[in-house]
Amino acid sequence: MVIVAGHLLVEPAQRDAYLRGCVAVVEAARAAKGCLDFSISADLLDPGRITVLERWSSQEAVEAFRGSGPSDGQGAAMLAADVAEYDVADVRSLT
Repeated sequence: MVIVAGHLLVEPAQRDAYLRGCVAVVEAARAAKGCLDFSISADLLDPGRITVLERWSSQEAVEAFRGSGPSDGQGAAMLAADVAEYDVADVRSLT
């Protein structure tokens, strides 16, 4: 399993528009082969921060979906990004 997690920073006044622009990306990801979870959401405390959390069955599934990355408009709106991939060796359910 691969987890992609981190956050993006955008202008606070642009965050809602940025998130609306991500709806199609989330829909496509959740429909993609190997996607276990995919979420892009507003941070509850920082008005310019967007949280990214993805779970994929394999690195191959991530790469097949990822393609060329964010659109030009999304990339231009980002002030900063701190997102990383993590390879998971074991999983313990908390439910």
